[in-house]
Amino acid sequence: MRPFISMAFVLFLTATLFAGPELNKPAPDFTLIDSKGKEHTLSEYQGKYVVLEWINFGCPFVQKHYNSGHMQKLQALYTDKDVVWLTICSSAEGKQGYMGSNDEINEKLAEVGQKSTAYLIDESGVVGKMYDAKTTPHMFVINKEGILVYDGAIDDTPSTKLADIETADNYVIAVVDKLLAGKKVEAQRTKPYGCSVKYK
Repeated sequence: MRPFISMAFVLFLTATLFAGPELNKPAPDFTLIDSKGKEHTLSEYQGKYVVLEWINFGCPFVQKHYNSGHMQKLQALYTDKDVVWLTICSSAEGKQGYMGSNDEINEKLAEVGQKSTAYLIDESGVVGKMYDAKTTPHMFVINKEGILVYDGAIDDTPSTKLADIETADNYVIAVVDKLLAGKKVEAQRTKPYGCSVKYK
């Protein structure tokens, strides 16, 4: 009996320590520096809808969305509607997706035509782990009150094929469009897909 209780406690403790942020609760606040040296604090964007996108340009799943131009189109579409779109890289030094200088990052962003509000650098992985970001891409949507309403995959098609973008149901589009239309959004969590985030 005692080993069973002990194992149950360990499983409970593990789930508690490594659980992601709660849906329908305030999104965890953070401060990160972007690729241009500017500081961004999540709470400063309260009153706006916010999308968080975890990225690693070396990941084939990320490349699918960028090589097709799909991610950039979404970024442009929603930032034009006053949505804040924060792209976050939690790749540690020496790991896939890590870029060692702002010049290198900004050159890459120009090359792919990045349209997000900012590219934020989280090489320590603190913010990624705070959100339990598991994959690239891993997407989060936060409403105007700062409440987390979506956590998960960008869409329902976990592949690296560019052609699949056209037939996929995009979860982020569905959530953000409802928010912008003033409709009620049921908070939801889906299973993210992609490459694992390259933490330390």
